This record gives sequence, structure tokens and C-alpha cells, in this order.
Amino acid sequence: MTILRRADGRPWGELEHAVNHASDADAYGDPMLARIATFAIDGIDPRQVSVEVDIRSGLPAFTIVGLGDAAVRESRDRVRSAIFNSRFEFPQSRITANLAPAFLRKVGPGFDVALALAVLAASGQVPPHALDDYAVFGELSLSGELRDSPGALAVAEGARHAGLRRLIVPRERAHEAALVEGLEVAGVSSLRAAVEVLGGGRLPRLPEAPLQAASDAAEPDLADIRGHAAPLLALEIAAAGSHNLLLEGAPGTGKTMLARRMPSILPAMTRAEAIEVTRIHSVAGLHAAGLLRARPFRAPHHTISAAGLVGGGAPPRPGEATLAHHGVLFLDELAEFQRSSLDALRQPIEDGCVTIVRGQRALLFPTRFMLVAATNPCPCGFAGVGDRCRCGEADLRRHQRRLSGPLLDRMDLLIGVERPEEHDLRAPPHTSSARTRERVACARERQRHRLGGTTASCNGEMDARQVRRHVRLEEAAERVLAQAYAVGALSARGRHRVLRVAQTIADLDGRDRIAQADVLRALSLRQRSAAETALAA
Repeated sequence: MTILRRADGRPWGELEHAVNHASDADAYGDPMLARIATFAIDGIDPRQVSVEVDIRSGLPAFTIVGLGDAAVRESRDRVRSAIFNSRFEFPQSRITANLAPAFLRKVGPGFDVALALAVLAASGQVPPHALDDYAVFGELSLSGELRDSPGALAVAEGARHAGLRRLIVPRERAHEAALVEGLEVAGVSSLRAAVEVLGGGRLPRLPEAPLQAASDAAEPDLADIRGHAAPLLALEIAAAGSHNLLLEGAPGTGKTMLARRMPSILPAMTRAEAIEVTRIHSVAGLHAAGLLRARPFRAPHHTISAAGLVGGGAPPRPGEATLAHHGVLFLDELAEFQRSSLDALRQPIEDGCVTIVRGQRALLFPTRFMLVAATNPCPCGFAGVGDRCRCGEADLRRHQRRLSGPLLDRMDLLIGVERPEEHDLRAPPHTSSARTRERVACARERQRHRLGGTTASCNGEMDARQVRRHVRLEEAAERVLAQAYAVGALSARGRHRVLRVAQTIADLDGRDRIAQADVLRALSLRQRSAAETALAA
């Protein structure tokens, strides 16, 4: 039998045996492996991701596994160029990077810095043990600079909950990440600076805090309003209890002017609310200047889709309802919105959250907002204004069908805005935003004290069980409410909403029990529209 031999005389079988033993030695030896923690943004929540990099001998290749999107796959070229241009050596070996857990979809370029540092640690250019206490997050440019990366506050909260002590983020996001207590934040501007921090260098000082915008003397104020005593009262009640408000009236009567002054009378957010709002806006890429102080005010155009209003897309992103969390969602020209978009708001209004399911993923977005809407009573806008309306009965019915009954039943206050008289325009203002804000803040404090230990922070957030537990009526008030329900003027949901509004009216007057006048006023603030009155006639 002929035996194939190498040039040195050894049989090929001996070479195969030697190669197998070498492979076993590599497998059980000390592989060049490094791990570092980072985070993926799943909706608006952080999910911990372990970046594992293994470097082996073989043909040069850089493979990233772990269910990453196109931006993650493209990070190979960004990481390679950033390492070269930061004057480090990129290993000419077989590099495998794993983003664990593998079942979690990784989206965006925020894993760049973690991949680069793990490659440097696995190749011996950074001490591997230095990565143990750190989480890193950020996108790399080809020159090795760290780019501004939205979501740093969510990442910082995830790092603290994971028990990590330090976090490296782009310098632009350092103040935002530093809002999380118990975490050392290093805001760096380049990959080389991040390596110096990992090598035991001093943490860079936080950049100067961004200056808060000075108050504008022309900021919308209730002192600009003339007349409109009833709408001003409705605005105050809505702000005091976080109630939904619908303003209906002819064009030019001041509906939008009233609605845009709602933020000026809302109380300041608590720190917990401010951090939650800042996290949402950071993930959406709308804010990078520290803690948000002002309550959100979102006013989307009426052409917005249902996904844009309540959230969705691929990957799912927060919609306007979530961006208005703890603030105001203003829908001007309500009847012009798509019916599907308005109907999509029903569950977020009722539950204070919305669940978006896309590709076997379910994401929960918070939607605790106050809905303020404005609409015309008919297509021409002049129903109930003398004989100016030229709309027929079919036009009126078609206009009313654009606003579904279930949505209108979720509105706490339905107010008609009339054209002010000439003497009203020359008269002094009824009130100012500063005075109204004081009354609203006092009412909110009473509610916070009453509802302490519950999931609700104001009357508008109470569910049916909390209404039964915390709302107390005088006997005369109970009789009036029972009569209104008996004649069919209220649904079961409407009855609870009237109770919540009546409790807010009592809170504004400094009373705990609801009086008959409070219920009557709450019922009057759910009056029928001019168009419905015209149809009934």
C-alpha cells in the first residue's frame, strides 16, 4: 500500500493528528475573549446587552451576530476605521462579536463604542478587567469621535438597575445621564478618551450645565383673553384635575388661543415626572439638554396617521400621545383628523398607556396626557350663529359622524366658545396665568394628599374603584346625579367623569365633600354642541 508523505518525510496522517491537537489546545487554552455591557432601547425601556468579542487565528474577518439591524451590521466598518484613526491596531485575525441575548432585536448605532472597546480589550490593547464595572453607549464616527446618541438617560437607568457603577456616554449626553443618582458618568468625546478612562485615568468633568431658556415676556398668558368667562373656568378646572376638554365654536372665536394657554396654568412637574418625560423625549431624539422642566405640549397636524398619534412603525416608536405624557395633547380642527386616528386614542385615554404589537413584539408606551381639542360645530363653522350657517341636515349629520360617540364620551368638559361682545374686547382681563396657576397648584396638592399611595396623582386619573373610595357627595348632590343618570343624560363612564370633575370643582374651593352646586356645574360643562341642538330642533 502506498503512503502519501510530505516533503519532510512525515505521513499526511501525522500532520492531521498534529492539527487536531493544536485545535484542541486552542479550544481549551486561554482564548482572546472580552465582554462589556451596553444597552438596547426597546421602545422607551433599556434592555441590557452583553457585547462579547472573540479573536482567533485565521483569515481576517469581522462578524457580528445577535439579531442586529442594518445599522448594527454596518458598525463593522465604523469600528474598524475608528480604531485605525484613533492610532490603535485593528487585529488582522478572525473576529466574532456577539450581542447577547440573541433573541432581542438590536437597533441603531449605539453599540459602536462597546464593540470597539471590546475589540481593543480582546486584542490586549485595553486591560480586559477594566470593562467589568462599566457600561458604554454611543455611536462612532470614522475619525473615532463619539456622536450624540439619543437615549442616554434610559441607558443610565438601566446601568444603575444592573448594578454597574460607571457609564461612558458621548459628552453631549453627559448631563442627561448624570440625572440618575448612584452612577458615575464619564462624558467623552472620542474613542481614545474612552480608553484613557478605562485605563485608570480620571473621569472627565461634566461639561457646563446648559443654560435654561429665559422666560419670554411674550409667553402666552390668560391675561391676553378678553371675555370667555365660561371657557376660562373650564380651562382652570381641566388643568386642576387633568381633565379632557373639547372647545367648540365658530371660526375666530378664540378656541386655539385658549388651548395654547393651557401650559401656562399647569403646575410644575415633580422630579419623578420630569425624569420620565426627559427619558421619553431623549429616546425620541428630541432633547439633550438635561432635565426637562416644562410640561410637554404637543399639537400634531390633522393629517397625522394612527401610528404617528399613538405609536408604531418598524421598529415601534413612541407617538404624539406618548410624547405628551404628563402634559397636553392638543388636537386643533378635531373633525378634520382621520376617523381611524381618533378612534385609536380611545384606549390610551382610558388606560393611560398603549400596547403596540409589531412582529411578535409587544411594547408598552405611557400615555398619561390631558386631551384638549378644538372643533367647529359644522362644516362651515357657523351653526348656531344667527342665520349665517348654510349647512343642510345631511351636512350636519355627516360632520357629527366624524367625531365618534365613544370618543366624545371620554371628554370631561364640552364647552361652547361664543363670539365675544364688543365691550368684552375693551374690558380688562378676567384673570392671569399666574393667579390661575396658584389655584390649580393648591387643588393639585389636595388631590395628591388624598390619593397618596394609589396609582393616581390627580382626579382625572382616578379609576372607578378609586372614585368609589375617595369621592364623597352630600345627599342633595347624590340626588341630582341620580336624576341625571336616570333620564339617560349620562353613560356609566360619563357618570364617573362627572364625579371626577365635581371633585375638582370642590378642590378648587377648598372643600372635601361634593356639594349640589358642584354636580350641577359639572353637568353644565358637558353641554351639547350647537350642531346637535340644531339637529334636535
